[in-house]
Amino acid sequence: MAEPLSVKRKHEEKEEKNGAAGGFLLSEVSLRRVLRESARDKTIFLHGQVNSASGDGTDAVVILEKTPFQEENISELLKEYTKLQLQMSNDIYSTYHLYVPPELNEIKTTVVYPATEKHLQKYLRQEVYLIRETGEDYKNITLPFIQSQSFSIQLDDLYLIAICHCRGIKSLRDLTAEHLPLLKNILQEGKEAVVKRFGISGAQLRVYLHYQPSYYHLHVHFTALSYDAPGCSVERAHLLSDVIDHLELDSQYYQKRTLTFALRADEPLLKRFQEAGHL
Repeated sequence: MAEPLSVKRKHEEKEEKNGAAGGFLLSEVSLRRVLRESARDKTIFLHGQVNSASGDGTDAVVILEKTPFQEENISELLKEYTKLQLQMSNDIYSTYHLYVPPELNEIKTTVVYPATEKHLQKYLRQEVYLIRETGEDYKNITLPFIQSQSFSIQLDDLYLIAICHCRGIKSLRDLTAEHLPLLKNILQEGKEAVVKRFGISGAQLRVYLHYQPSYYHLHVHFTALSYDAPGCSVERAHLLSDVIDHLELDSQYYQKRTLTFALRADEPLLKRFQEAGHL
């Protein structure tokens, strides 16, 4: 006999809450270890294992991220069923833990399943080292490393990026005054396209290049100033307007300048600098 609609709906709601609607049950994941966590970003990366029918475990990466506040839900946070627990009181200042109803306490969950060893290494916390790369270091260490690798220009997460059609411009290090028309065109046309499509003015944009880049084919990032984008930190991001100014002053600026960047402990390029005695 078919289930009553009310019972059936309860089962569906239970499955949706556990992730079954998308073909994945979090309740089937056994926690192996915490790969990495970020208190600043309110994110944690977990290595889990999903048991198969044969009893063998298949690796998975589960990423849990606190979602931003939604303006339309703020009034609900102030209702009487929201609980406050006092943590600290000092004169007119008080700090509380706020306990809200489950429907307002959403956590964005990303699942990589099945996950390979490469996925696990990608999210695993690694020690990070700052490298100061001179022009000679680039020629003797970094450039041979780049040439020995097979890099792809495919992106895992494509947000606003201008990709140059010209081949052979691998990174910031290859730029000279010869490329000023190209760079100025990217800056101008990019800003115009963003304001036309998204209504964000150039004064509200962060336009920059990475060094080291995630792939070696010249590309420029466009992000809103209000967005704390990954990789916009001072040791990696170079504002395109500054790059243009530097090349106008000296065509060989980026061939001669010492550049500082961060490398994770598991990155092959770091080993090259260690072997050269530069760390």
